[in-house]
Amino acid sequence: MRNDLSIYRTYAPNWWDGSQRFLRLLHNLVPARLTYFDGVVGTWHGMTVLDLGCGGGFMSEALAKRGATVIGIDPIAAAVEAAMAHAAEEGLGIDYRVGGGEAIPLADRSVDCVVCVDVLEHVADLDRVLDEIARVLKPGGLFLFDTINRTMLAAFVIVHVGESVLGLLPRGTHDPAKFIKPSELSAKLVARGLSVGQIVGLGPCGLNRRLDFTFGRLPSVQIMYAGHARAPADR
Repeated sequence: MRNDLSIYRTYAPNWWDGSQRFLRLLHNLVPARLTYFDGVVGTWHGMTVLDLGCGGGFMSEALAKRGATVIGIDPIAAAVEAAMAHAAEEGLGIDYRVGGGEAIPLADRSVDCVVCVDVLEHVADLDRVLDEIARVLKPGGLFLFDTINRTMLAAFVIVHVGESVLGLLPRGTHDPAKFIKPSELSAKLVARGLSVGQIVGLGPCGLNRRLDFTFGRLPSVQIMYAGHARAPADR
């Protein structure tokens, strides 16, 4: 089975305990993502940010610690429960809710920013999710994202090597048919009235003490990429 999202339910209790390598990799991606996102946003203070597909809260907590008012939404109730429990331990007031990207449980034009990482390549209906993101963004609001490029190299590295050979991810985590080319995603965002900014490559760039990959900017977008788009100010 491909695009098996049940793993996020199965391993939700382990989200923060460091026992699962693929969750440690997701945590290790946060600094690389934020290095790019911070440069786009400038300051998070005073912003209402939706972390769409928040899982157990790695990105949500990082954003809250930067001063954002964070709403975390995920369809996996067990992951949301793990996120809520950890945020309470950390004393962070994050508004976590169970919900999906195809029907975001927020009002129109209600958030300054939507952050969507490790999500777009998994959703059931990408067009509907992008419609919903555009709907909830305030005028001039930002959409920050990363996803996986639909290339033979990405399928080989992430699915064959990452899942089957090295076991960095559980088998079946990804369906390479759902990977998204930057040109396709950009066109879909433009069609919804958003202006697309710089798209950059992301990927592994080193190892830490646990021999887990660390991540950073790469010169190529052939495997993973991050980008941003902005809603029109006069919408």
